[in-house]
Amino acid sequence: MKPTWTRTSRLFQGVGIAAVGFVLTPAWAIAHGAHIQSRATSAVEIQAAYDTGEPMAAAQVQVFAPDDPQSPVFTGTTDEAGHFVFVPNQPGNWEISVRQAGHGDIAVIPVEANGAIAPEFINSTSLSPLQRIIISAAVAWGCVGTALYFRRGKR
Repeated sequence: MKPTWTRTSRLFQGVGIAAVGFVLTPAWAIAHGAHIQSRATSAVEIQAAYDTGEPMAAAQVQVFAPDDPQSPVFTGTTDEAGHFVFVPNQPGNWEISVRQAGHGDIAVIPVEANGAIAPEFINSTSLSPLQRIIISAAVAWGCVGTALYFRRGKR
């Protein structure tokens, strides 16, 4: 009598053959390894954005070293959030140029001998008390001058 094969028995036979093949296959053929190395560095991260606050995603970036302001040392593009990271290899004033569709800016970042960003640059966005007083006085003077100009016209 001839054996009859059912679909289920054929499925189990296929799974069994696959399992035997998997067990007999060397481990190096099944998967590959990964190796990650790390080191501590003093990196500079910039974030480029338009005046509206929208990040300059995929903007062209050029970084110029202090000893050669003509040839870029690093080039690349910003990520979706407008970030770009580079590691300066010498102290001095590093120039970073960011451009996209006719818009852009150039920043000068002072790097100290130990690779740290100079503290006066990190806090450069805040105004000193003297600067605040001068700005307040200029705004007040402008308001008084404008009021006197329009008052003169009513006589």
